Amino acid sequence: MDVRTQQFLVIQTAFIGDVVLATGIIEKMHARFPEAAIDFMVRKGNEGLLANHPFLREVLVWDKGAGKYQELLRLMKLVRGRRYDTVINVQRFAATGLLTVFSGAKEKIGFDKNPLSAGFSTRVKHTISTAEKPLHEIERNNALIAGFTDAEVFKPKLYPSAADYNKVEEYKSKPYICIAPSSVWFTKQYPESKWIDFLRQLSSAFAVFLLGAASDKELCHRIAAAAGRQNLVNLAGQLNLLQSAALMKDAVMNYVNDSAPMHFASAMNAPVTAVYCSTLPSFGFGPVSDNSHVVETTQMLACRPCGLHGRKACPLTHFNCAHTILDTQLLSTIPIP
Repeated sequence: MDVRTQQFLVIQTAFIGDVVLATGIIEKMHARFPEAAIDFMVRKGNEGLLANHPFLREVLVWDKGAGKYQELLRLMKLVRGRRYDTVINVQRFAATGLLTVFSGAKEKIGFDKNPLSAGFSTRVKHTISTAEKPLHEIERNNALIAGFTDAEVFKPKLYPSAADYNKVEEYKSKPYICIAPSSVWFTKQYPESKWIDFLRQLSSAFAVFLLGAASDKELCHRIAAAAGRQNLVNLAGQLNLLQSAALMKDAVMNYVNDSAPMHFASAMNAPVTAVYCSTLPSFGFGPVSDNSHVVETTQMLACRPCGLHGRKACPLTHFNCAHTILDTQLLSTIPIP
């Protein structure tokens, strides 16, 4: 069969940021095989990221709350019934490995760290990025399809609809800055008091919008109340994922943690300043916008990083990787109005 007209399934059922970074695969496969049918599988709750995506035929949803084995069986039947030519598994866990192995696809591609990788027709080495040998996640993902495409890496991209842009148009009447202050992990989240200090020093020439989920509303409310700015709006819980991305696109600067909003900015090629606390950009998940900045402590801390992922609390209780970052480091990335 001509690869240009094949059916592809991409599986990435991890978290929001992982899905965004995997969209580079969609971009590249559509560019190389514009006639191919591409489907994408995500966990329930993340499907909104890919709503109305112009290069996808369908978004399949894994409802992990509907019963692990019942849902796995349902998806196995669905995937086998589609008769995909190629399944590309970006995940490294056993459940998606089972889906891939029993997909019935002619070509089953995934990382060698997946416990079921012995059943894949193509196993790709999963390489951890280091400061000495940096490797971004989008490069790692591209390795899955490089064998039937080429070495060129495509950046992630999101596609807010016209309605999404219309929803946020009212906020774009003057130069503005977006801040996404929250993170699931304590050690990835720039402290509340530090965001407040930064906002108090920020030029009044800019409007400021605080972004986040409904669960971030109280944090954003406290920050807004303490900052004492008149031109600050708490939008946490008021915008969906693509609407937030649409607002970030035209911001003078977007301030984020090492978390999903950083990848939204990358996918919109929006200006972004990523604040790194306990983790390091050399892990391979940093911003890839043309106008990207990374802010981190300038002190050499023996305890940093304290792991590949965030933690619920600083193991040494001082959280110096965050508290030693200076306000001037954040302020220096803003163009002079």
